[in-house]
Amino acid sequence: MTLNEIAYNLLNLIRGGKSHHDENISLDQIKFNVRHYRAVLVRRDFQRNGMITRHLEQSLGCMQLEKVDGSQCCGLDIGCMVYKTKLPVPRTLRFNFEDAITFVGAADGLTRIPLVSSSIIKYVQYEKYTSEKKKAYMIGDYLYVFNAEGMEYVNIRGVFENPEDLSMYDCDGSDCYDDNSEYPLPADMLQAINSGLMQGELRMLGITRSDTTNDRMPGAHADAAAAPAPKSKEQN
Repeated sequence: MTLNEIAYNLLNLIRGGKSHHDENISLDQIKFNVRHYRAVLVRRDFQRNGMITRHLEQSLGCMQLEKVDGSQCCGLDIGCMVYKTKLPVPRTLRFNFEDAITFVGAADGLTRIPLVSSSIIKYVQYEKYTSEKKKAYMIGDYLYVFNAEGMEYVNIRGVFENPEDLSMYDCDGSDCYDDNSEYPLPADMLQAINSGLMQGELRMLGITRSDTTNDRMPGAHADAAAAPAPKSKEQN
């Protein structure tokens, strides 16, 4: 199911199938709520079960690496060249003591590169058996690869905080995501999102009527104000 389908379904549920072109509930607002409910449910599910289904995972395709000076200070070179992704990595969900990056590796999507803390990279060269192996690490929103001489691309997969962020990445000549793409969400979690929104945010929106008389008053109050006052007994 796509995000557009999820949003339209929720709109039809709150309106009893009678939504119209002048609808005052924004689909963008519904999508925003779906996004943050998804983040909460996925994190809770991981804390409870400790596993990630492939239907939550998204791929950034092949991200290009560039060779740059390793300095983290603007305009100050340190003479140590490193390989980093040209584009930032989108924000991932928070799991237990780690970011939700599920795979870093070669362009084939199979050869894994260990993702380690940036604080241990300077000690890797002293390892007895693995000092020449590739290691990946994050600084800020960029991924770096240690011992990546000659490597041009890296594949990154993960569970991202906002699936729509992948619209700026290229996957085989097209965007990695748009709102008509399959939304990374299992059906059982979709039911929980629908239930939560119908009883919460969307319920409040659904009972709020639009101002159709341009008097700065919600429609329900305007209708009440416009209704004729009941006649008193004296008038009868």
